[in-house]
Amino acid sequence: MSNVTAPPVLDPEASPCCPPLTERPLDAEEAERTARMFKALGDPVRLRLFSAVASHEGGEACVCDISDVGVSQPTVSHHLKKLKEAGLLSSERRGTWVYYRVEPAVLAALGALLTQAATA
Repeated sequence: MSNVTAPPVLDPEASPCCPPLTERPLDAEEAERTARMFKALGDPVRLRLFSAVASHEGGEACVCDISDVGVSQPTVSHHLKKLKEAGLLSSERRGTWVYYRVEPAVLAALGALLTQAATA
């Protein structure tokens, strides 16, 4: 019998980090939080790692499956840590490996932030 637990299911109705840019100006806290996310994604290696996790089957990937991005393993760990600190990824240790997941609510919020509001 395995001791692996299923990853937590995030609430799809969770409130986004901030409103769409076309809705109203961001307040200082929203701007800080959003800037951290975009800054984390501003590095090509981090963007590749984020994309590898997001596109991996089930939206979750073992670090062993995504570390081939042209940098050393310690550098991969550093970049994954930055993505996690920015709130873009969550992780879970299973034995000797760490599995990373994209936070769906955050991804949806970033998409909504950049989506222009529909005109009536």
